[in-house]
Amino acid sequence: MGSFVFTVMNDIITTMFNKKFMEELFKPQELYSKKALRTVYDRLAHASIMRLNQASMDKLYDLMTMAFKYQVLLCPRPKDILLVTFNHLDAIKDFVRDAPNILNQVDETFRQLIDMYTCLSAGEFQLIRQTLLIFFQDMHIRVSIFLKDKVQNSNGRFVLPISGPVPWGTEVPGLIRMFNCNGDEVKRVEFTTGGNYVSPQREGSFDLYGDRVLKLGTNMYSVSRPVETHMSGASKNLASHTKENAAPNPLAKEELNFLARLMGGLEIKKPNGSEPGFRLNLFTTDEEEEYAALTRPEELSYKVINIQATQDQQQNKELARIMGEFEVADQPSQSISKGDDLLAMMDEL
Repeated sequence: MGSFVFTVMNDIITTMFNKKFMEELFKPQELYSKKALRTVYDRLAHASIMRLNQASMDKLYDLMTMAFKYQVLLCPRPKDILLVTFNHLDAIKDFVRDAPNILNQVDETFRQLIDMYTCLSAGEFQLIRQTLLIFFQDMHIRVSIFLKDKVQNSNGRFVLPISGPVPWGTEVPGLIRMFNCNGDEVKRVEFTTGGNYVSPQREGSFDLYGDRVLKLGTNMYSVSRPVETHMSGASKNLASHTKENAAPNPLAKEELNFLARLMGGLEIKKPNGSEPGFRLNLFTTDEEEEYAALTRPEELSYKVINIQATQDQQQNKELARIMGEFEVADQPSQSISKGDDLLAMMDEL
């Protein structure tokens, strides 16, 4: 099972970081529509031997969009969006650390992000953050892990913390300083903030390697919760922050374990002369999955191509063509053509 998990992750990451696909994404352009984002997401999710039906894909997409919305919304400062992205890439690099070719693809994208975005001003980062929040503003899907951690209300809206570290470069609130026309401080007035704030220990690293400090964008399913999701006192926040920095990075192991648990309920068929087929179900039972598909609002549903990998390709030319798009092979040329196909699909949106 472990080898299948690595195969799935490697195939998806190879397609996601295809050179031509990345070049297209880095071109100045308008934000993609929700339909275009969903189409790209579906194609990436099916870039490996793993297959999801519509209900499971809808659930996975909802989890992805709400998790990213939460991360963007809770960024202490606009520039920290870049640290969130770097946390994502650090986790991806941990997945493919034993695959040098794929790791080089991710590192190249990492360098492009550093070159393009680290020089932007605070105002430009604020514009990026506001654009992303506008994109997600009508999405209020409830996520169980957020509800359990009490960072999301029953109406799907997130709870903003009123305690914890303040953004880097700012001071802990509670003091008003007044200056005269010469710029000299003449008076100080303290006030009660209603929260327990602390100064950040240090700024996160914006280099290829380094401590990001910010925990947004790391594994939500790790045992130790990121400090940003807690709203306790300053001492508890500081202690949790110190403990997490000292602990080993659990990202790769926890993410793989989570995917392995999901794949534990797969239906694996081994027809004669063909590779095993995978059906990934993100629901506890098949009945729950069927109910979700029936009760989901039509405007939130998307068409997903179901592929029968066990059918003889010679009997159906159209099926053979579609299967060719998702074929997984070890040769680098296959991953490149897959990325080109994804790029061509985006041009049609």
